[in-house]
Amino acid sequence: MSNTTIYGIKNCDTIKKTLKWLDNNNISYTFHDYRVDGLDSALLDTLCQISDPQLMLNKRSTSFRQLSEQQKANLDNDSLKALFLATPTLIKRPLLIHEQAAHLGFKADQYQALFA
Repeated sequence: MSNTTIYGIKNCDTIKKTLKWLDNNNISYTFHDYRVDGLDSALLDTLCQISDPQLMLNKRSTSFRQLSEQQKANLDNDSLKALFLATPTLIKRPLLIHEQAAHLGFKADQYQALFA
């Protein structure tokens, strides 16, 4: 069983690059698609224990731009968790969990060092 899990959505270009890089480097992983596999409060709590919810927020996403000004003004951890559950695309992609550590985003050189 893999000790690496990638969280995201399959049609995301960054997810596609990440999965391709992992496949090309023969690294086993489990892919968790928020749209197919879901995101419940138990999983989100686990992810938020490993990674800071403030860092998980993708402020460049279309989903973030669609939030109201009031929502954007009140982004404490509890409100972020509620937003993540309602709209998982607000979470930066990929969220990679490897050996109980979280890594946000994809940069080939960082992954090369991580899996060396």
